[in-house]
Amino acid sequence: MTAEYVSVYITAADEDEAQRIAETLVRERLAACANILGAINSVYWWDGAVQNSTEVALILKTRKSLFEALKTRAAALHSYDCPCITAWDIADGHRPYLGWIFAETESVK
Repeated sequence: MTAEYVSVYITAADEDEAQRIAETLVRERLAACANILGAINSVYWWDGAVQNSTEVALILKTRKSLFEALKTRAAALHSYDCPCITAWDIADGHRPYLGWIFAETESVK
């Protein structure tokens, strides 16, 4: 079965940025919903050294066909030069919920 829906994972610099990205993407119907998971500790290579920072994680649900537009919009809203914006296929799910994702993003072609 080919995945029709994706969960999109984004990390943001802080709660305000996460809220702004989430609200914009949902308002513009690029995502049906967004979960702001709260503060996470991130460890990563940047500028030639291991960095530690507190970020805020988001998970958004949308149609796979909208991911490119969502990714472009999220990157434009983001404060990072190289933001984490990834998609994971939703292999299966509660059919009424998947139908709701479709209905809430249907106006975007």
